[in-house]
Amino acid sequence: MPFRDVVGHGPLLQLIAQAVSRDTLPPSLGFVGPDGVGKQLAATALAQVLNCLSLVEIRPFVVDACGECDSCKKIVRGSFSDLLLVETIENKPITIDQIRQVVQQVAYRPFEGRRRVVVINDADRMNTEAQSSLLKTLEEPPDSSQFVLVTSRPDLLLLTVRSRIQQLNFVHLSADEVFQVVRELGVETADAQLLAAAGGSAGRAVALASGELVVARDAAVRLMEQVAIARDGRARLVAAQEFVGAKKKGQDLRQELIQRLRVMPSLLRDVAVLWTGSTSQALVNVDLVDNLAPLSAVYGGSRGVKAFDSVGRALDALERHVNPK
Repeated sequence: MPFRDVVGHGPLLQLIAQAVSRDTLPPSLGFVGPDGVGKQLAATALAQVLNCLSLVEIRPFVVDACGECDSCKKIVRGSFSDLLLVETIENKPITIDQIRQVVQQVAYRPFEGRRRVVVINDADRMNTEAQSSLLKTLEEPPDSSQFVLVTSRPDLLLLTVRSRIQQLNFVHLSADEVFQVVRELGVETADAQLLAAAGGSAGRAVALASGELVVARDAAVRLMEQVAIARDGRARLVAAQEFVGAKKKGQDLRQELIQRLRVMPSLLRDVAVLWTGSTSQALVNVDLVDNLAPLSAVYGGSRGVKAFDSVGRALDALERHVNPK
């Protein structure tokens, strides 16, 4: 997918294309922004333009990938030998062994392309050892290599890692852009309520349409409501047990709990927005305003801050394979 086919982020993608055309692109980049807005697609487009065999001039002195040559097609299929994709395996943290393997490979010249592109998806999922092992390479990458760290949680990266990458900020998509993406993906249920609830994330809209995110959000709201009225520890424990669920076991249970926990920060954020007196137009979960408004008095102040921290610690524990229950 060339830059011109990526929905949204026009000025930012133009900036990247100009830097590629002028050979001034920093060798270590961070694609940072909300989930589901196209950061990974942009990384793929960058790999294409760096290795395209038939570059297209989209305007004077600015080029884009053709999207049709062998290199472009291989990159989209994931079969291009000089595109190294690093990501979590079975929802486990990215390990030092995965990073060491990449570091060894970039020491050699590209096999079939002009540039070897290393894309680390969910870079915040690298454990501390993995991040530390990458520092020297990020600071002094080989001339023929390009690193792209994709993350929605840059604050979880080591400060030493963040200082070595040029951060490019991707923002939420407009409702029209989300609509365009979901229709191109074949999602039929692209009504106004879904688009509003998606909060500028095409990935979120697709998940909502499939029903997966709806279940996770409903469970998270239910937990917040139960804890808000709980009078003792036993009542909170019962709420937590319901939230975790018991129908699934092993990895399926862990993944479902992670999904439920990951929707909670956006709910807590919306509650905090309502607590400040802002209108519902500023919410991510606009369709849940009737459920969230009563909770703003409970979670709007310091308790909300503690809730954010609790959710973060729970996710970190799950990623270290603590028992979900």
